[in-house]
Amino acid sequence: MCRWLAYSGSPILIEDVLFTPRHSLIDQSMSARSRETPTNGDGFGVGWYGPRAHPGLYRSIRPAWNDFNLRDLAAQIESRLFLAHVRATSCATVQETNCHPFRHGDWLFVHNGEIHEIEKFRRDLLIAVEPSLFGNIMGTTDSELMFHLALTFGLKDDPVGAMERTAGFIEKTGRAHGVPESLWMTLGITDGRTLHAIRYASDGQAPTLHHSHDMEDVYLLEPKLREKLGPETRIVVSEPIGTLAGAWKEIPQATAVMIRGTEIESRPFRPKA
Repeated sequence: MCRWLAYSGSPILIEDVLFTPRHSLIDQSMSARSRETPTNGDGFGVGWYGPRAHPGLYRSIRPAWNDFNLRDLAAQIESRLFLAHVRATSCATVQETNCHPFRHGDWLFVHNGEIHEIEKFRRDLLIAVEPSLFGNIMGTTDSELMFHLALTFGLKDDPVGAMERTAGFIEKTGRAHGVPESLWMTLGITDGRTLHAIRYASDGQAPTLHHSHDMEDVYLLEPKLREKLGPETRIVVSEPIGTLAGAWKEIPQATAVMIRGTEIESRPFRPKA
C-alpha cells in the first residue's frame, strides 16, 4: 500500500504541508503506521496547480526522504491545490512512469490500494480503454489503468459516477475470471477546481482516509500557518499528519467526498456494473 496527501486552499509553499508538520507525508515514506507497508520508498510524486493552464508534475524513483530536488522544489513552489504520493509497490516495477500522480489534461489522479489478481484479467481492462486515451498510458500499474478507465467512462463530466462505473466494471470483470473481490482503493482526483476523495473496497475493508474538518484543524497541525491560510483550506490524508488525531475526520467506507472551497459534500459510493 501507499500513502498520499491532497491540499486545497490558499496558495502555500508545498513544503509547509509536505515537510513541516510532525509525522508528515515525508516521514510516512520512512515510517508509516501501516503494518503492511511501514516503508513507502518505491518512488514518489507531486502534482500541483499554478499559473499555467495545466498542472505541473515531478516524479522520481528515489525515496521521498532522500531526494534533495524535492525539498528544494517544495521550498520554492507555491500552490493552491496539490497532490503528493509516496509509493510502496505491490507488483508493478519501480520506474518513473509508475509513480503517482498520473496526469491527463487538467486532471491529476492518485491511488492507494490494488486491483487484486489483475494479471488474470488485465487484458480485458486494457481493451476497454478508449483508443484515443491509450497512448497516454506510459507505465504498468493497475492505478494508471484505473485512471484511464475512469476517463473512458466519463470522468471529465461526472467524476464520482465515472469511478462508480469503473469500480463496477473492474469487479464484474474480476468475477468473470474467478476473482470475487478484486478492488481496494482510496483515490484523490482533481481537475484543479474540485477535489474528490473516494474510499471503497470490494470487501468493505478499504485503506484508511481522513480529511480536516475546517481551517482551525489545519492550524493545529502547524500554528505558523495561521497567517498563510484562508477559510477554504482543507487537507485529505491517507494517514493523519501532525500530533492531534482529533483534528482529522475519518472518511467512512464506501464514501465519496467532494471539496470545493469551503464546501464539503459526502455521498455513498456505489459501483455500477
